[in-house]
Amino acid sequence: MYFNASSVIKKKITIGTTSDININQLNIAYGIDKNFFLGCAVSIMSILLTNSELNFNFHIFTNSINDDFQQKLQQLTDKYKTQITIYLVEDSYFTNLPTTKNWTLATYFRFIVADYFYNKIDKILYLDADIVCKGSLAELFNLEFDNNIAYVVIEKDPIWWEKCAKRLNENKLLNGYFNAGFLLVNLKKWKENNINEKALKLLTNENLRKKFTHLDQDVLNLLLLDKVKYLDRKYNQQISINYELKYKSNKVRKYPITDATILIHYIGPTKPWHKWAENYECSKYFLDAKNNSPWQMTPLLLATTSSQMRYCAKHKLHQNKVVESLISYLIYCLKKLKL
Repeated sequence: MYFNASSVIKKKITIGTTSDININQLNIAYGIDKNFFLGCAVSIMSILLTNSELNFNFHIFTNSINDDFQQKLQQLTDKYKTQITIYLVEDSYFTNLPTTKNWTLATYFRFIVADYFYNKIDKILYLDADIVCKGSLAELFNLEFDNNIAYVVIEKDPIWWEKCAKRLNENKLLNGYFNAGFLLVNLKKWKENNINEKALKLLTNENLRKKFTHLDQDVLNLLLLDKVKYLDRKYNQQISINYELKYKSNKVRKYPITDATILIHYIGPTKPWHKWAENYECSKYFLDAKNNSPWQMTPLLLATTSSQMRYCAKHKLHQNKVVESLISYLIYCLKKLKL
């Protein structure tokens, strides 16, 4: 399986302008569907807020768009003198690839990014839309790849790496497994090593794809072995809001987010743009950026799916909102009965 980015992209919408094409810029790309509009917008906002002295070009690859999202992006570019380009994607090219309830076809849009920008720019930073910035990205502008394909950030610990190595039958993963939510890509080397073609071939292999619990992230870990450089965890500090359920609501807990943290990655099904997550300390970084953005008055998202209703019920109970928890749990049960 192979695709050409120019045939996958149906429409390109450029919002805003940059004042000088010769200035040192960092290009940042996202791959999203409609469920991540708010997350992506706030991610961009957080970068602009914390890096006012730096210059960026943002690129959003998505399979849908609406007027409100586009209009607010225009407000953002007008205020911060930046440029955001939207690429409408024909996602039927990816329908034969595996998905889960947490990973939709949008996870594969990162492959379009690499293909589209080859020979246009030297490198690009791909970020998941559930990442918020709280520090300077200046270091990323001038990193040398030294013949490597990408800069990445290690995930979890040696116990997790061992599990991944066993599951994927690759002992080299014992030395490390990275999270694909942060990828600073050397586009020339990515193309020379045929990463897109190899990845899509593995993902369409009926026998191999059964091993891929983390889909393209598993595949990229296999393909980029010995061809990546590792950055400090401060560039992809993961935190799961659902971990809050493990602690008593009145207990003060220590978060992995520190003064040194630059990028916060909200992993797991509960996101900081969900209404039931707004009262947690770890959500404040997202909410602070949102409240300084054109999305300030946009309400946080309510639970709609059965899975979201289940988590909403758990969090409401954890927050001692018993009636709201019972209502959410009842709706969850009704939705499950309809499945």
